[in-house]
Amino acid sequence: MSSQGFLKEMQTIGEKFLLKLQKLPKADPVEIVSFCVVLLFIVTVLLLMIIACSCCCYSCCSCDGRPDHRRRKIQVRPTAH
Repeated sequence: MSSQGFLKEMQTIGEKFLLKLQKLPKADPVEIVSFCVVLLFIVTVLLLMIIACSCCCYSCCSCDGRPDHRRRKIQVRPTAH
C-alpha cells in the first residue's frame, strides 16, 4: 500500500469517526453504549501496546540509554571429557 493510499484510508476513517461523533447525541442508548465499548477497546489496546513497548525498551536499555551488559546472553558450550 502506498503512502497516498494509506493517508486516504486514514482520512476516510477519520471522517467516518467524526460523522459518528456528530450523530451520537441523537443516537439510541444501545448505539451509544456500543460506541463507548468499541472506543474503550481501542484505547485499551493502544495503552497495552505502549506499556509493552516501554517494558521491552527498558529491559534492553538502562535509564540513561546505554545497554545493560549484565543481561547479555551467554552462549553455553559443551564440555569435552
